[in-house]
Amino acid sequence: MEQPVKGQVAIVTGAGQGIGRAIALRLSQDGMNLVLADLQGDAVAHVAEEIRAGGGEAVALALNILLADDRQRMIETALSTFHRLDALVNNAGVQRIALPLDVSEEHWDIVMNVNAKATYFCCQLALKHMIDQRSGRIVNIASVAGKMASTTYHPIYNASKAAVLAITKTLALYSAKDGVRVNAVCPGMIETPMQDMVDREVARITGQAPTEIRAERNARVPLGYMGDGADVAAIVSFLVGPDSRYMTGQALNADGGILTY
Repeated sequence: MEQPVKGQVAIVTGAGQGIGRAIALRLSQDGMNLVLADLQGDAVAHVAEEIRAGGGEAVALALNILLADDRQRMIETALSTFHRLDALVNNAGVQRIALPLDVSEEHWDIVMNVNAKATYFCCQLALKHMIDQRSGRIVNIASVAGKMASTTYHPIYNASKAAVLAITKTLALYSAKDGVRVNAVCPGMIETPMQDMVDREVARITGQAPTEIRAERNARVPLGYMGDGADVAAIVSFLVGPDSRYMTGQALNADGGILTY
């Protein structure tokens, strides 16, 4: 199997579970060496162990991407361990469920800080290195929620992911002349621990059973079912690899047809 990115180095944030874990496993299959970051140290260490057991190379970091020193440590680990940095996948994210009039400032701050602020400053650190070397790829995991008013239950999440899309487009234009590509992936309804949490919280607010919430969600997907992390990871693999060399500033949907733009 051809591996055009074999030996290259990628950082994946939020790599301890769900979509982040799937991305890490896929990029390892592609032959990349990985620095995996997550707030949950045990979880991300287990993913790194999975990769090493399969013959890949991975370093696990327990860190908080809200902290500037931790973000810097993440970049420095890639450079000190593997002596290069070719790709950054900003996957770490959080969600808080509340009706618009019930949103608290605490909820606003944590969602916007993790999903938008930390994404921006991780990009900034990586770009400083990538621009100097005149090559690199950044993939930001946004959401279809950033392109639409999807429900009334996560207004902050929608706003934060719209910000991720704006960050992606802005940095893509800024860095294109330096050989760096910046793109986004917009997952829809994906089987993840976060989606399970959303279903439970919406069920709590509405009085429905989580299974009812899930059935209603599936009914809104034209393909008729929820995706999984591998569906998102395949698109990330494409954006990190050479087949997407003429793409930057784009936001590709992985949503079963919910959006057609």
